Order: sequence, then structure tokens, then C-alpha cells
Amino acid sequence: MYETRGTLKWIGDVQTFPSGFTKREFVVTTAADKYPQDLKFEIVKDKVAMLDSFATGQPVVVNFDIRGNEYNGKYFVNLSCWKLQGGDGSAPESAGAPSRGQAAASSAAPSMSDFRKDDDFDDDEVPF
Repeated sequence: MYETRGTLKWIGDVQTFPSGFTKREFVVTTAADKYPQDLKFEIVKDKVAMLDSFATGQPVVVNFDIRGNEYNGKYFVNLSCWKLQGGDGSAPESAGAPSRGQAAASSAAPSMSDFRKDDDFDDDEVPF
């Protein structure tokens, strides 16, 4: 697992192959080094929609794995993105996603009264 921060420079179109496989590529310009680097990442399968809520010029945090393979005697390396967040570490909100307030309210820990009501059972009926 690797992580880098930078600015979205380019977002490619979704590519669909005859096998049904889909992928999407994007480029992030990093500024962590003395010389900025343009790194090309790819997102595959059902994760291609992650890029829909991002725009070029936006700061991002990319979590990725390095993948390598050989094909016809040539070797290839891909940076495979599995998580993409805004520059502050948060995922951008989409139109259908709950707001942060709604998400926090729905993820609050349930109380004991949520699990059991006083009239759910009678202790006198327990066989032990």
C-alpha cells in the first residue's frame, strides 16, 4: 500500500473491453519532490465511478498498489488506485450521498434500548 498527494492534472474516459473489463486512468502531479512528477494511475472495474465527483486542478490523496506483469517479453508497471480522497483526506460528496451530518447521525452507536424493549420477553418464562 502506498499513498501520495498532489493535484489532479488529467482524467481519462472510461475504457470498456470486449471481456466486460472496465478501467479509467488519471494523472496526479505531485509536489513533494524537488521536481514535480506526473504520475498516471488507473482505477478498474466498479471503482471507475470514483472519479466522477472529482475535477482537474483539485488536490487529492491517492492510495494505490504497484502492479507489474509481463506480456510478450515486455514488462509493465501500473499504479492501481483503490482509494481516492479530496486533498483534506475526505471523499467528495456526490448528489446522492448523505451529508456529513446525516452520515454522523446514522453511524452513531445504538443504545441498549435499540436492541431490547422491556416487553420483549418475560424472565419467568426462561427455562433455566
